[in-house]
Amino acid sequence: MKQLIKGSLQVAGFMLVSIIMDKAAGLLHLNIPGSILGIAVVFILLETKVLCLEWIELGANFLLAELLLFFIPAAVGVMKFFPMLESDGIQILAVVLFSTVTVMVSSGLVATFISKRKERKTS
Repeated sequence: MKQLIKGSLQVAGFMLVSIIMDKAAGLLHLNIPGSILGIAVVFILLETKVLCLEWIELGANFLLAELLLFFIPAAVGVMKFFPMLESDGIQILAVVLFSTVTVMVSSGLVATFISKRKERKTS
């Protein structure tokens, strides 16, 4: 029960950070979503050791485990644009495939770079 409450509070903390950053983005007239700014703020806080990983790990792992559920509304919403998919579906598919491959390759390269850098530090 303690783990459930702890995880719920951590998820609520993530939501609070997202809401605050969304308001900040609106006040500063930034074209970046608050959730992305929130990710950047949490990353900076983790890197500067202001925020300990143990404080958010349970909630973050829960959100990562349930990540697929967050995409269901978007996938269902696409069905509203079925006429557009009929006319431009091939072009949209090409863009989605290209962007997916680009993200996968860049993520792999960054992960490889980071792991090599960590190996050099430990050697």
